[in-house]
Amino acid sequence: MTEPLQIGDFYKRFCREGFDQNGILNYFEPVVPETFNFAYDVIDEIARLQPDRRAMVWCNEAGEERVFSFGDLKRESDKAANVLAGLGIRKDDKVMLILKRHYQFWTAILALHKLGATAIPATHLLTEKDILYRFRLAGVAGIVCTAEGDVTRFVDEACKEYDGLKCKLVARGEKPGWQSYDRLVEEADDHLERVPTTWDTGMLAYFTSGTTGYPKLVVHNHTYSIGHIITARHWHNVDPDGLHLTVSDTGWGKAAWGKLYGQWLCAAGIFVFDFEKFNAGALMSQIEKHRITTFCAPPTIYRFLVKEGMQGYDLSSIKYATTAGEALNPEVFNRFKEYTGLELMEGFGQTETTLTLGNLVGSRPKPGSMGKPSPLYPNLALVDEDGNDVPAGVVGEIVVRTPEGKRNVGLFDGYYRDEALTHEAWHDGMYHTGDTAWRDEDGYFWYVGRTDDVIKSSGYRIGPFEIESVLMEHPAVLECAITGAPDPVRGVVVKATIVLTSNYRPNDDLKKELQNYVKHQTAPYKYPRIVEFVDELPKTISGKIRRTEIRARDMGKK
Repeated sequence: MTEPLQIGDFYKRFCREGFDQNGILNYFEPVVPETFNFAYDVIDEIARLQPDRRAMVWCNEAGEERVFSFGDLKRESDKAANVLAGLGIRKDDKVMLILKRHYQFWTAILALHKLGATAIPATHLLTEKDILYRFRLAGVAGIVCTAEGDVTRFVDEACKEYDGLKCKLVARGEKPGWQSYDRLVEEADDHLERVPTTWDTGMLAYFTSGTTGYPKLVVHNHTYSIGHIITARHWHNVDPDGLHLTVSDTGWGKAAWGKLYGQWLCAAGIFVFDFEKFNAGALMSQIEKHRITTFCAPPTIYRFLVKEGMQGYDLSSIKYATTAGEALNPEVFNRFKEYTGLELMEGFGQTETTLTLGNLVGSRPKPGSMGKPSPLYPNLALVDEDGNDVPAGVVGEIVVRTPEGKRNVGLFDGYYRDEALTHEAWHDGMYHTGDTAWRDEDGYFWYVGRTDDVIKSSGYRIGPFEIESVLMEHPAVLECAITGAPDPVRGVVVKATIVLTSNYRPNDDLKKELQNYVKHQTAPYKYPRIVEFVDELPKTISGKIRRTEIRARDMGKK
């Protein structure tokens, strides 16, 4: 390969691009060397070209701060790889990482990539039962986790019934029966011989918590990282000489989207704020102090920023802002634009994919729309229950067509040790996302809901997303879930299960007010004929609302 003229164009080694007359990306062809390995061919190569180039700024609530160059990442990940190899971790082994936002996450995951092992990031919210299930399904061979909280205790309890671990390493502290990741890495040799791997070597796996059944293990190979070039370059719009901040714990797939692969392929620096409990003011203070240039967060975070009072902080360093993950209501979009002058650019994807839909750089967003298909997924479509394309304005399931012999870079390899679930999602030449949307005449996609969440009432197909988004604009609503409930006349009617904000109390007048509010904000047939106030909504461990549990309770199954 020839060296790039500009380090910011480093990503071009791994793709070919094309643009329309407005400068918007409309063609993307991945270029994948047979032996491609993200850690060696991206991190180590940038370290060779510019060892002192800033890769990561890390700080925490205690005031600690560390700046890592690409040279630092190469050296520390080489040392960590030697530690893990010395403890028996080999190619194709599965190693779990429960490291919150500690900087040790990045050195550990790069080390695993170099060994050809598969990293399984996980949340620190897991309990003994959760950990044991994951150990058994994945055949986990090792774990590196935080010393904070109860994680090590839960792992030790799980290990009473699971004996497959070769090593247990703890970071940022000491625990009896555990080896110190920090001390071993500090003492390790920094010379590492490249371990032979190929592009299809397992690299990353995430347990994804659906609204039904046990979590599935989504497996990605090294090409997944190349798929995130579009995420970082053409959606986040990262500045190679700036700092990008995506708000996410490392236990979730969003961290891979915004705190690792695409950003470093673009040679951009990432910013990590290692906090225990989210505080909008503290986050904005860090943005102001460190002059963050690009920012990505779910709509909930933007709501918190607006509520905190953005005018009290200097956020002028932010040149571009993106969002994904849930409903973005117009009020948040407009208030953020009022304070910063920036339009929030929405996107959509899953743990199983990279960015599949988005408002890419150069496009004009329509508030509430997920944007248009990414050029990485030219075969993305909306289909009916028989797999036929649906016209504009008609709700269909979002699918990625995968003709025989053609596979999209960025799309997962399958669900580990579960061929039945893989086939359920990936059959007849299509990967079925399980999410529904409709497309307008301009080609913009609008989210409706999960396929099993769509409500069929009185001949209408009603998606929960739009109604929830409307309700969330009312000052009384803190959280809500829209489901279908049985009705003797209509068969099924729309039901709203609502958690109120602290200033409101449940009563019949408020029910009527909320119902009328929906009637005036969207089509009248969509209003919730049933309104139930609750103290909290049932959720998965990843925070997704379990509408299935609400439906089951209403059907008398619970």
